[in-house]
Amino acid sequence: MSFLRFLGGRPADPAVAGVVDRPSSLADETEAIRHIVTRLDSLPPEQARLLAGMAYILARAAYADLDISEAETTAMEKELDAMGLDSSQAVLVVEMAKLQEKTTGDTSDYLATREFRNVSTAEQRLSVLRACYRICCADESLSGSESATLNEIASELEISREDAATVRAEFAEWISARRGFGTSSVSLS
Repeated sequence: MSFLRFLGGRPADPAVAGVVDRPSSLADETEAIRHIVTRLDSLPPEQARLLAGMAYILARAAYADLDISEAETTAMEKELDAMGLDSSQAVLVVEMAKLQEKTTGDTSDYLATREFRNVSTAEQRLSVLRACYRICCADESLSGSESATLNEIASELEISREDAATVRAEFAEWISARRGFGTSSVSLS
């Protein structure tokens, strides 16, 4: 069973879904992932679909720099906890989303984001973008690769440039390009 199945009934078989098989194929899911899927199955389908989509997009944002830090993981868990999962479910879903992103991210990013766009409201999409910024800024900086990924996510979620810029402005203090400009840590005397 695949995590992406919750995003609109996608087939569990990667070949059927058009996903290129990778060395760590989806067929090799661990027992822990199967357990997560079972727990998500117990949620109402619409809620499971939204939470799975949100978790996947958060993991995509966190993995923009090809690493998901402990701070980003904790921030993802808090975001899902705030969306209605209990703490243990949030931990399980985050771990599943991280694994999915690391193994099929390049192939699935657009598809999962588009599917979330199709089942969510404009307010939910804006909320997810804001959550992605919180995830990326969990380590108190926003790198160029993270910024580029956040721009892609905003575009794929069909968030207007104005709304995306408003969200970005909320996190301006963490943008790496601005940090340290205008100050000098080296004494010239």
